[in-house]
Amino acid sequence: MRAAGGLLSYVMAKTGVLPSRQKPNDRLRDLPPRTAAMLGEAVRLIDRRDYDGAERALTGALVLAAEHPETARLHGLIRHRRGRLAEAEEIYRRALIAHPADAALASQLGELRIDRGDVAEGFALLRRATEIAPDDMDAWFRFGVQLDKYAMNEQALAAGRRIVALAPDHRLGRHLIARNLHALGFIDEAAAEYRRLIALGGDRAYQAWFSLVDIKTVRLDANEIAALQRSFDSPKTIDEARAPLGFALGKVYEDAGRYAEALAAFSRANAIVRRGIAWDAAAFSGEIDETMRVFSNETAQAPASLGGETLFVLGMPRSSTTLIEQILAAHPDVEGASELPDLPAIIAQESNRRGMPFAAWAAIATAADWERLGREYLERTVRWRKERARSTDKLPHNWMLVGAIRAMLPAAKIVDCRRDPLETCWSCYKQLFAPGLVRYAYDFGELAAQWRDYDRLARFWAKRHPTHVRAQSYETLLDEPEREIRALLEFCGLPFDEACLHFHESKRSVRSASAGQVRQPLRRDTARAARYGDLLAPLRDGLKETS
Repeated sequence: MRAAGGLLSYVMAKTGVLPSRQKPNDRLRDLPPRTAAMLGEAVRLIDRRDYDGAERALTGALVLAAEHPETARLHGLIRHRRGRLAEAEEIYRRALIAHPADAALASQLGELRIDRGDVAEGFALLRRATEIAPDDMDAWFRFGVQLDKYAMNEQALAAGRRIVALAPDHRLGRHLIARNLHALGFIDEAAAEYRRLIALGGDRAYQAWFSLVDIKTVRLDANEIAALQRSFDSPKTIDEARAPLGFALGKVYEDAGRYAEALAAFSRANAIVRRGIAWDAAAFSGEIDETMRVFSNETAQAPASLGGETLFVLGMPRSSTTLIEQILAAHPDVEGASELPDLPAIIAQESNRRGMPFAAWAAIATAADWERLGREYLERTVRWRKERARSTDKLPHNWMLVGAIRAMLPAAKIVDCRRDPLETCWSCYKQLFAPGLVRYAYDFGELAAQWRDYDRLARFWAKRHPTHVRAQSYETLLDEPEREIRALLEFCGLPFDEACLHFHESKRSVRSASAGQVRQPLRRDTARAARYGDLLAPLRDGLKETS
């Protein structure tokens, strides 16, 4: 699952508007001062995610300059941020008809179309924005972020290079370059780019520190370790920066065998992140109970042949999902698509359409409903099967949606990746994830509770669907790699191919936190938890409660 460090969406999640957007004055020069001030105030409030205040600030501008492109852009943006996507789209489309050469409107409509599931039109609009304004860094940055999100790594890299050609010190453009170099396997080049960002300094240098260490296979020299320690300890460092620095420093200490200091750094960083997260472990356990209740009964299904071209790889984060996908994607018949947002997006859209949670409508969905949703998934992911017959989807948290996968895509194969629970949870605790993705990972008790919920639901799915769900043990794979890889391919209905034994030689892009590690042969020295001894007793004791 994606790490947060170099992830540009981490920055976007902290602000209401992309940080590289045009300065308000650039779009307000032809407006009277009073109207321009209203729009400027709306931008400031959107930045603070105060959408009620932003709407109030925009009210006067909607009277005085309703047809101005910046008024329309902000009006649509507020609707978009509030989740009122149909209203936002109508505003954007009407404004773009009136102002066809406005790159900002084209970009925001493109982002919205992607959010609504029309990826093709969304990218066409984003590309159009860069053609309208080829020197507009904001248009290129928005385009690059979406390319990155959808694993179009070579194009995202090109977008980043275009930004840096326009502004060599554009930090987020360089993050885009470094992140996609990493995904494409150019590890040394990515590390050099992150080090260049650190040298540039500024209030975003902490992201470069985190991303450099998060490559996992790069080691810092003594001077770099000292500089990282100074940044972490500095009283001037704000918590938003101290948390990523702490995760980086903990990894450095662990690599050096300084385990008590590593745990102290990780614990401090996790505590900072946890303060900003809303997570209710008991409520989540209740959702798992309800899922098991619903799917204990027979549910309708799409036609049995639907979905045979898809392979789902899932499990707890840091449980070997990236490794298993890398093995499968080394096969000449399989395209590795990485962590796709499509399945949870389709489920969420159907829940919104019906006005009820997933478990409630899953119990009453008809075979036609499931077929409709399954075909939508296949349509949304078809681009991954243009050159190869089958594709993977390795979004880890799809373990909660196995019931939906079986109903929507009955012919799909599902690989549940299992690793020693202590190693899995400790690896999660050491990882800063992108915002909103893994909200339970920052507290030992909540981590243990999550693993218990995962374990009982995974066992439930395996018992219910033994011919379509395979539990793949990471430790067994290490002990008997060829035997396990042959069995994995057979389960997936794939003929054995020698390339799968040499998965680390694959040139495909990898977007998860394990991108550097899966380009190495299997290693037996990846276990770390035992080295901490009694320091991890609270986590170990929590996991002992597993039924």
